[in-house]
Amino acid sequence: MTRAFKTQWQNLAFSGLILHEILDHPLDDDETPQARLKQVGMMTILYSMNQAHQKLTLSSIMEITALTRSGVKETVDLLVKRGMLDETIVKNSMGRGTARQFEISEALLKKLSSFKPDELEFK
Repeated sequence: MTRAFKTQWQNLAFSGLILHEILDHPLDDDETPQARLKQVGMMTILYSMNQAHQKLTLSSIMEITALTRSGVKETVDLLVKRGMLDETIVKNSMGRGTARQFEISEALLKKLSSFKPDELEFK
């Protein structure tokens, strides 16, 4: 299978996985459908940023999405709570303070890697 085709399958698999994980498993009864859709959108953006080797910090996410810091923080915090993102504290870009940096969780990537497009049969 060509690399471009494999990448396309992986992107589709990731989209399906996050849709399933977020929409089919609400965090609690108070979580609104709108909040879940925001999480799906945010994960899509974060995955694209990750594929482009961009750092996943609040500032970089704000720059790409044009959301406010509190808007980004609210959605990202829910994704951390879900276990879809891992959070670490790093030095900020100026080297004087701290910043929150995120990574797509190993558990989610492991689920994604279990999808093997080479094993699909088309009839």
